Amino acid sequence: MGKFSVVRPGATLVAAAALALLAACAGAPQQVRVVETPGCLNEAQIDGWVAALKARKPATNPPETLTEADAACTRAKLQRRLTQIYGPLVGYKAGLTNPAVQKRFAYDKPVWGALYQDMLLPSGAEVAADFGARPLFEADMLVRVKSAAINTAKTPAEVLAHIDQVIPFIELPDLVVETPAPPKLVGTGVSAINVGARLGVTGTPIAVPTDPAGQARLSDQLRDMQVRLVDGTGKELGKGKGSDVLGHPLNAVVWLAGALREAGLSLQPGQVVSLGSFSPLVPAKGGIKATVHYDGLSGAQPVSVTLR
Repeated sequence: MGKFSVVRPGATLVAAAALALLAACAGAPQQVRVVETPGCLNEAQIDGWVAALKARKPATNPPETLTEADAACTRAKLQRRLTQIYGPLVGYKAGLTNPAVQKRFAYDKPVWGALYQDMLLPSGAEVAADFGARPLFEADMLVRVKSAAINTAKTPAEVLAHIDQVIPFIELPDLVVETPAPPKLVGTGVSAINVGARLGVTGTPIAVPTDPAGQARLSDQLRDMQVRLVDGTGKELGKGKGSDVLGHPLNAVVWLAGALREAGLSLQPGQVVSLGSFSPLVPAKGGIKATVHYDGLSGAQPVSVTLR
């Protein structure tokens, strides 16, 4: 069943084609830069994290004294290893973009991580509930970059002009460490562990209109949409609205572009961006079929994953 214990009996041809196109379009990855700091984890410590990641066992928590610079250095070292496990870089994720999630990790700003090819699965995939050491799932969304001009976008409208797809997405993160809560794990530690990126399930893409009026309608819908995470019986597991993510979900792209620029990186055509949580993080358990609905977003089809 593969390295992630995943099967795809419900994968649609559209979703599978979208994943193949994503892999083909993401382009050559930029080299992540490691800037050594006094508190950065060393290579032996990263070895321990990688071993724990592969074994799906809890890893040692990063030090509580980790600074933002230490976290960036540690994340860069980890990301160089992750591409050996999950394949080429295909995009990035903005994390802690929802005030409720920031509160959970005692942090007042977003953080970012990288996404790799084998992390992304098509809607309908079946995933082992123990896919990670601290497995979770949440309602999320991806957008796909059309133009590198997105790196200078300052507003949601400018972001929309430089993306070509909005993609329903259930993220399946793994907080990976022994104690995944404050004070042992706060925002800097979340950054260091690549924001827990592990797996995610992609739905049917929605094409972004090319005309200004259509883009304006889509922008309003993204801000106002009601996002529902439900189980196989229809029971609500979590909910939120578009504006829960930084006032407008595309503000996550604006923030991310600036954060990547500070790290000497940039968004490239074909890459995707995960916008962050629209629902609370839910512990993964076997026997759950999770589905996300995007009420008020024209053309949005539900996306689902089965945890077994």
